Formats: sequence, structure tokens, C-alpha cells
Amino acid sequence: MKKILFTGLVTVIMAALFVTGCQKKADSGDKPYRIAYLPGDMANESQAYSAKQFQKLGSAMGFEVQILDGRADAQVQAQAVNNCVAQKFDAIFVNPNDINGIVPSLTAAKKAGVIIGMFSSDLPANFADSRDFFVGVNDNMAGETAAQSFINQFPNGANIVEIGGQAGHDAAIKRHDGFNAAIQGTGIKVLDYKAPNAWSTSEAMSIMEDMIAKYGSQIQGVFCHWDNGATGVIEAAKAAGISNLFIVAVDGCRAGFDQVKAGDQSNTIMQNFATQVERSLEVALKAIKKEPFDVINLVPLDDVNKTNIDSFEYPEW
Repeated sequence: MKKILFTGLVTVIMAALFVTGCQKKADSGDKPYRIAYLPGDMANESQAYSAKQFQKLGSAMGFEVQILDGRADAQVQAQAVNNCVAQKFDAIFVNPNDINGIVPSLTAAKKAGVIIGMFSSDLPANFADSRDFFVGVNDNMAGETAAQSFINQFPNGANIVEIGGQAGHDAAIKRHDGFNAAIQGTGIKVLDYKAPNAWSTSEAMSIMEDMIAKYGSQIQGVFCHWDNGATGVIEAAKAAGISNLFIVAVDGCRAGFDQVKAGDQSNTIMQNFATQVERSLEVALKAIKKEPFDVINLVPLDDVNKTNIDSFEYPEW
């Protein structure tokens, strides 16, 4: 009889501990937070690589991660934001196709309680209230760093052309502004500037072909806003029989490293997307838990050239 009573008491105590333990798990947020990364276009290598990092690092931190491709279409991306609201995601990370066009959907999402993290590309300052935080590089500084490369190479001035990033993209706007502000009064003259509709190598190539047809041998250098765009620039120059162009681009991807190694590209201004993803997840977790966090989170850039390239780890993307 005593044995039966003792066994029953142990069972009751274990049941109570189990219930208490379950309650603690529920209170501590044992259920994974649902997050989504909304790249502008998964055809863009940097955004596809970032998506891979969100899945890898997010899962390791206990998040349930989804990737929703914006397909280089502002309306598709805005609808993806709306879908995240309807599905009650805890946080979304957005690399917008159009920094102005995405604002209404982000504003609605934030009002609905979704944490909004801008990834790699921020909103205009007057719409900062439509997001919770930004993680990325200082793209103005990327433009300034590229400008310094031209100033160092051409102390007496030079004629160059500029091929921008995706029209309307925050990174492209800031790289353009930073570059042109930095070359003021230096003798570096931009003969022409044009931005493509997407971060497209073929569009960059077509723009460069048009500029070669228009300016020919006057062109001494090219500032292209991204390394894969520089690939198109290099192909256009080679097809036209033009050599020794001083070409500077931004990103620090594998193509940029290969082109610098080969001597086809002079510099690549490198950004680390894995570090940006990790920081984004850390900040989002604080925001979800209503802990203090930094609204602006800048990741340092590196200026990579043929002299120092071997001191950097070769990029995965």
C-alpha cells in the first residue's frame, strides 16, 4: 500500500514538473520566430548568396526562415510584404527593388506589428519611420572609396564614364552621390552616366557599348557600381579593342576578385554579406524581444586591388 502511494506521489510530482517545464519553454519563446528575407531579385548573385546565409544562420539561431523572391519587380516585392503580414511573420528583411515604391507596404507591415529590417539597401531618410533598422555598408563611402582610386591613379585628371547600379536602388543612388561628391574639383571628369533597369551584366555591357560608340578613346576609366556589371564592361571593351582601362567596381564577389587577379579590373570595393546577415538576425531578435538595439548598423568596406588581394579570403559568391 505504501509503495502504491509513493509511486502515485512521484507520478504527481513528475507531472507537475513537466507542466512547469512546458510553461517555462512557452514563456521563453520556445516556438521559433518566423522571419522572411525578401531579396529584390534572386538572379542577383549577392542577393542569392545573402538568402543562403539567412537560411543557414537563421536556422542555426532557431528562426523559421522563408525566402520570397522580388523578381526585380517592385510590385511583386510589395505583394510579398503584404503576404508576410497576412501570414503573421515576426520579422522581415527587405532589399528593395524601389526604395520609394516599397514604402506603403512596409508602413502597413510595421503598423501590423512586423519588425522591418532593411538589408543592404535603406529607405530614404524621410521614410525612416517605415522600418525598424538598417544593416549594410555605407554606400556613400563605397562611392567615395572608388573616387579615391581614380584620384590616386590620375592625379592630373582623366575622362571616365560611370555605369550605375539598378535605377532607383538605394545602393546605386548613394554610390553615385558619394563618388561624384568626392571627385569635385579633382580633374576627374565623368563624360556620361547611365543606370540599368536591373543589376544585369548584359545591360551593363550594352551601356558600355553605347558609351564606347559615343566617346571612343576619350574614355580612360570606368566606375561601375558592381563587379558583375564590370564583367560586361570588360567584355564590351575587349570586343572594341580597347585595353588599359582603369575599372573600379563595388561588391568584392568572386567575379570581382577574378577580374582584379587577371588585371582586367583595377579595384573592387568589398562588402561582407555574411556579416551583414548575422548582424541583421541579431538586431531582429532584440527587436522582437523588445530589447534595445541599434537602428543603423554599418559593416566596414575593404578596398581590394592586385597588391593586397592575397590578404583577403576568396569570396564564396
